[in-house]
Amino acid sequence: MHEIIFLQSLIIILGISAVVVFALHRIKVPSVVGFLLAGILLGPYGLHLIKDIRTIQVFAEIGVIILLFTIGLEFSLSKFLKMRTEVFGIGGLQVLLTVMFVTFISYQWLGDYNKAVFAGFLTALSSTAIVMKQLSDKGEIDSPHGRTSVGILIFQDLCIVPFMLFIPIMSGGGGFADLTITFAKAFALISIMILSAKWVVPTLLHQVVRTKNRELFVITILILCFGIAFLTSEFGLSLALGAFLAGLVISESEYAHEATSTILPFRDSFTGIFFISVGMLMDTSFFINNIVFLLPLVFGISILKFITAFVSMYIMRRPLRTSIHSAMDLGQVGEFSFVLAVAGLSAGLISNEMYQWFLASAVVTMLLTPFAMQLSPLISSRVSSHKIFKRLERSKDLTEYAGFPAKRRAHVVIVGFGLNGRNLARVLKEAEIPYTVLEYNATAVRNMKKQGEPIYYGDGTKKDVLQRLGTETAKVLVIAISDPASCRNIVLTARRLNNDLFIIARTRYASEVDDLLKLGADEVIPEEFETSVEIFSRVLGKYQVPRNEIYNFVDLIREDGYRALRQKSATDRKPIFDKCAIYPNIRIEVLTVSKGSPVSGRSIATLMFRKKTGATIIAIERGKETFTSPDPDFTLKASDIVFITGKKENINKAIVYLTEGDV
Repeated sequence: MHEIIFLQSLIIILGISAVVVFALHRIKVPSVVGFLLAGILLGPYGLHLIKDIRTIQVFAEIGVIILLFTIGLEFSLSKFLKMRTEVFGIGGLQVLLTVMFVTFISYQWLGDYNKAVFAGFLTALSSTAIVMKQLSDKGEIDSPHGRTSVGILIFQDLCIVPFMLFIPIMSGGGGFADLTITFAKAFALISIMILSAKWVVPTLLHQVVRTKNRELFVITILILCFGIAFLTSEFGLSLALGAFLAGLVISESEYAHEATSTILPFRDSFTGIFFISVGMLMDTSFFINNIVFLLPLVFGISILKFITAFVSMYIMRRPLRTSIHSAMDLGQVGEFSFVLAVAGLSAGLISNEMYQWFLASAVVTMLLTPFAMQLSPLISSRVSSHKIFKRLERSKDLTEYAGFPAKRRAHVVIVGFGLNGRNLARVLKEAEIPYTVLEYNATAVRNMKKQGEPIYYGDGTKKDVLQRLGTETAKVLVIAISDPASCRNIVLTARRLNNDLFIIARTRYASEVDDLLKLGADEVIPEEFETSVEIFSRVLGKYQVPRNEIYNFVDLIREDGYRALRQKSATDRKPIFDKCAIYPNIRIEVLTVSKGSPVSGRSIATLMFRKKTGATIIAIERGKETFTSPDPDFTLKASDIVFITGKKENINKAIVYLTEGDV
């Protein structure tokens, strides 16, 4: 009977959640909000459709474990070292300031120091699940504000461990000796995990992979995830820490990406159930009866977290716009605060009434987060452009790396110095084309300045910064950053400054192309499209589709706004690579003689093909006939498929000759 009730509950949860998430998706509301609302609707304080809440909470705890496991997979030890400033510097300062301020304010209300500190613990954590999902959906994980937000979230997630350890001390159930022993256990366990990451786990996974058994690999990953989590709980630590350590251990092996793809379906499913369970905990009658006091509390929590995050980033010398943007993203209470609150309730640190105050305010901050994150690009850009805040940024001396160049003409302006920006700068330098680079990462600017790069610090969304780079007299502007909102602002600002400027914008998704073109970009290069071009070009090349026809495919798609593949051409014919099997050890290229080509109607002898190009025509296909080793008097016609062989430089000359009639 219990199994039937459980199955019934699961069907109701999945059914209602699907309807709510679908309905909200139609009006572009994030799925996290749908899960929370579905939980409120289904729970004991809503329609009371779910009675077996304990089982749902078990699923929710599994969701937390898998969530932390995937976070550990995605952030290896090497990434921790690279992000140490964001994680330990900004993240540590943000948590410390939040706990201090909340403790001071809560003490005036609660009158108990331990309870006030615990309130600070609850408020200090933000939602990794919501923020990471929103940043990932918008392609902003690698943007300046994305990296900063992720770094702070990582530190907050790590803080759940010491926070949990302090609960027995604050509740009077343990002493300093107990705390010392627990910390010693944590240190010993983490040390063992790090050593395992280097020697034990890679060897184990290698042996599993050698079996070529997919099911065994999945089982092994799940055993490592839940086994290490269980081990840490047996040591008196949290399940969440164990899951995170398990992910961190696997992240150091070459099988991390495969493990991530294996666990992602579990994470998405159980994380959704986690947010549903959070919504079920909310007492709607308590919220309605106390709404007059709850809304100011929610507003106060969001403002306080914004201030502490902003101050932390500002002190650690992060740009003003990035600080505002990231601080707005982190204004909610996190999912691990619910885990902490349950432990605090059991230990007597908070009463049932205080628990409901916390639940109601926390759920509302979560509900508001997706909307705040949608507004944060606009607000951060406008606020940081205000005169008062411009002075604030100057007083912080963020322009210390500026020293903008003298006026130039007909140069290239590169915004962003990641992989794309660096490769472009290298090519421009070799071609002796003048260029300047604008970068928002002060450390990168400092390092590249030492190497002689014409790189300058600044925010490309600001009109005065673009002016100082000479955008008004530049010939080309290349935007190579990972921030979609900033990319749009830069395009709009640059177009207003220089109507003749040729603007090339890089974006992650093809869906953003039309918006950027409307704002004034001349060409937009979506990463996902260029990846697809590389893939289909190589596939067609393997089937000996002529190179010039492959180029035609690429040009066609680009001219069509990357919308569709519409042309039927050489792909309609049967591949003839097998007809060239007699030449297995030489380089072969294939071209189509186009209509109106200068070589059409001329013989191989009159073309002096080998003498002029160094390449050799080894075969010609005309319709269904193939002529191998054609005679010198063979006359080329339009639509002939010409097979040539030779060195790379000779083949390139041959392509030009067959296309243009000269070399």
